[in-house]
Amino acid sequence: MTYLEGKSILVTGGTGSFGKAFIRYALDHLNPRRLVIYSRDEMKQYEVRQLFDNDPRLRFFIGDVRDFSRLRRATDGVEAVIHGAALKQVDTAEYNPFEAIKTNIIGAENVIDACLDAGVERVIALSTDKASSPINLYGATKLCSDKAFVAANHYAGSKNVRFSVVRYGNVLGSRGSVVPLFKKLAPTGTIPLTDRRMTRFWITLPQAVQFVVDSFERMHGGELYVPRIPSMKIADMAHAIAPDAAIEEIGIRPGEKLHEEMISADDARRTLEFDDHYVVLPVIAEWGSDLPQGKGVPEGFVYRSDSNDQWLEGDELIEMINQLD
Repeated sequence: MTYLEGKSILVTGGTGSFGKAFIRYALDHLNPRRLVIYSRDEMKQYEVRQLFDNDPRLRFFIGDVRDFSRLRRATDGVEAVIHGAALKQVDTAEYNPFEAIKTNIIGAENVIDACLDAGVERVIALSTDKASSPINLYGATKLCSDKAFVAANHYAGSKNVRFSVVRYGNVLGSRGSVVPLFKKLAPTGTIPLTDRRMTRFWITLPQAVQFVVDSFERMHGGELYVPRIPSMKIADMAHAIAPDAAIEEIGIRPGEKLHEEMISADDARRTLEFDDHYVVLPVIAEWGSDLPQGKGVPEGFVYRSDSNDQWLEGDELIEMINQLD
C-alpha cells in the first residue's frame, strides 16, 4: 500500500501528458477517493473526461495557477498535490519572459500558499533537467520554483505539510517530444537536427509516474529526487526512428543546451546516491532531522547527459516507442 492509495489528490496541469498518464495509473492502482484535475483549458478537460469515461472519482476544476483564490478552493479537502502546470517551451519562454515568470514562479508561490492554507499533507512539484545550471528563462523559472518548494517546508512551521521536488529529463513521446516529430518527418527523407553532438536524458511516461508515486512514499520534505535514467544522442535517436533519412543540421535554438544536466557539481556536495535514484538534500533544513541517509556521490560528480553511465541503444528505443503506440 502506497501513501497515495485512497487519498484525495490534486494535479495541476492535469490534462498534460504527465497528468493523463498519472490519471490512468491512479484510477487503476491507487483507488483515489477523489482525483482533482486542475487546468485552464476546457476542451482538454472535456477530452480527458471522455478518455476516462467520466469516472466518478474524477473532479475537473477550470483554473490557472496564477489565480490563488481558485487554487485555494480547489485544494479544499485535498491530501496530496502534484504540481505539474508550467509554461515549458524553451523558445516560447525566451520570447514571452513575463508570462513564464507569472506561471512558473508566481504560480508556484500560489500553489505553495494554497496548500499551506488548506492543510494539504504532501506536495511534489515536477521539475526539469533545464533547472540545473540554467541558461534559458524556462530553466531559470523552474529553478526558482524548485527553491520555493524546498523553502516552503520552513513556512509550514508546525503544520503537517511537506514539500519536495522531482526532477527528470525529456519524456519519451510526450507532447512536444522529438519522437513524434521524427516519425512524422521520416517519410520525407530528411530529419532536421540542431547539432549532431547533442545528448539528452530520456524517461518514459510510465517511469515518470512511478517515480513520482515512489517519491511520495519516500519524502520527508525538502528533498529533490532525480531518477537514474539513460542518455541518448539525438542523432542516434533520429537514425533509429528514420534509418534511411538524411540528417540536416540547422543550429542550436535560442536558450538550448548541447547537453543537459540534472545535478550540478555544487549540488553534488549535498547529493546522496541510491540504486535507482539520487537525492539532493536542501541547503537548510531547520524543520526536521529526518531527511534520508545514504552514500554521498564522489567529489566532482556531475549528473549530465553526455557523461552518464547509462545509455539507450537504438533497439531499446524502438521497443519503448512501440509500447507507446
